[in-house]
Amino acid sequence: MSKRLPLGLQDFRKIIELDFKYIDKTEYIYRMVSKPGAYFLSRPRRFGKSITLAVLQELYSGSKELFKGLWIEDKWDWSRKHPVIRLSFTGIGFAESGLPKALHYQLDKLIREHGLPPVHEVNLSAKFEYLIQELSKVNKVVVLIDEYDAPIIHFLGQDVAKAYENREILREFYSVLKNNDPALEFVFITGVSKFSKVGIFSGLNNLTDLTMQLDFATMLGYTQAELESNFAEELEDTSSFLKISKQALLDKIRLWYNGYRFHPKSETVYNPVSTNLFFNQKEFENFWFATGTPTFLINLLKQEGLYDVEHQEHAQLDFDSFDLEDLKAYGLLYQTGYLTIKSRNEFGLYILDYPNHEVKNSMYAYLLEAFGGVRKGQGLVVAVQLERAFYANDLEQVIRILQAMFKGLPHLLHEKYPEKFFHAAIHLLFNYMGLRVQSEVMMSDARADCVVETDVHVYILEFKLDKSAQAALEQIKLKKYHQAYWEKGKKVIGVGVNFSSETKNIEDWVAEELG
Repeated sequence: MSKRLPLGLQDFRKIIELDFKYIDKTEYIYRMVSKPGAYFLSRPRRFGKSITLAVLQELYSGSKELFKGLWIEDKWDWSRKHPVIRLSFTGIGFAESGLPKALHYQLDKLIREHGLPPVHEVNLSAKFEYLIQELSKVNKVVVLIDEYDAPIIHFLGQDVAKAYENREILREFYSVLKNNDPALEFVFITGVSKFSKVGIFSGLNNLTDLTMQLDFATMLGYTQAELESNFAEELEDTSSFLKISKQALLDKIRLWYNGYRFHPKSETVYNPVSTNLFFNQKEFENFWFATGTPTFLINLLKQEGLYDVEHQEHAQLDFDSFDLEDLKAYGLLYQTGYLTIKSRNEFGLYILDYPNHEVKNSMYAYLLEAFGGVRKGQGLVVAVQLERAFYANDLEQVIRILQAMFKGLPHLLHEKYPEKFFHAAIHLLFNYMGLRVQSEVMMSDARADCVVETDVHVYILEFKLDKSAQAALEQIKLKKYHQAYWEKGKKVIGVGVNFSSETKNIEDWVAEELG
């Protein structure tokens, strides 16, 4: 009988004692703890950071009974027991009560739990140091910090001043670790973002960053082998329930939930929360995306006019870390899990792309709302209507659908970059509906704005602003864009479209078969 799925559970002890499924990651943990020191790991939300800290807590507490049958059981010296300080910055109420008060409460709680005399009227750093020093009288201390950056990330896009204020509080708080290094056995810090060391860990120059190390690239998330071996019964049950072959099911699960890569040479991993929720519900849904709304990120993309973020080349400095003073959209997209590493080319540049269908599909819905004014719940409806119109070769209906979309677009969105917003909305909509669409296709001496291919037609679309549809069509013909598609044996249709900056909509259009 298959073990129960640990939906939402992050307590390792509870998972083991109540016989929930645990994917054994203790070999990676052993590899890390074999060299005592201070370590840092950045991963997207809901990716297994908290359960990893829970495993470390039980390991250093000597809870041998919880590790029966796991890889590390006969490798670890169970006589090694150390006091553990575990701090999580999620759910501590810093947004309501303020970070200092929330941290004081957590430290006072830890002091009581460890049976130490309380301390009053001291600052945070002094109280944290008191806790470390008192516990180190027993043995060297292990410090585990989960979501270290939550008090900063929470306020991005809402209250930048508060984000700066919390960063300074945390910078001073974490400096305690450097100052008390002789009393520490092991330190492990996790979070979603990776701020530069200057930004928050200026004092921790001994911190080893595992975020992009090949040996730890698959420590969080599920590899293909782990999925197939640990979810064998779920795969059989789901295959039967959905009435598809096991291989077809594996292919579809891989398309939807696999694809995260944290080193260009590593294999990809599955998102744990999406995997477990899929097997629980036996439906392909946007599970991980639904656990958090990327409002700040979408607003940043809209502000910078970025909508086509796929297959872009970046130097590692562009996405590996960031500072509050210099927020980079691609860095945030990568660190929060909306983009991932696809490869690294011969020039040392990284290719970033959406990890899988779940993320790509959901991001298109958000971006389409931002750039096209189409509410997230209506995006699929509009996309299906547009797809039907193209497959029916009903260009009048295509234009009507687009005009209706632009009519609902708030004018403030495209006052600064009118052409970009019109083009972005169409590009995103065409991609969202699943057609084989390419935007700004490069030709030998020019580029077409958009190419849409159906089973029997190829549509080449050119957009103009405050000119004429005929002028747009003439450009297609003059540059001979259509010749690149003759070999497909399909009818090639040139479509010229003109936008009016005055009416904020499509003013006229013209189409012609190009032979």
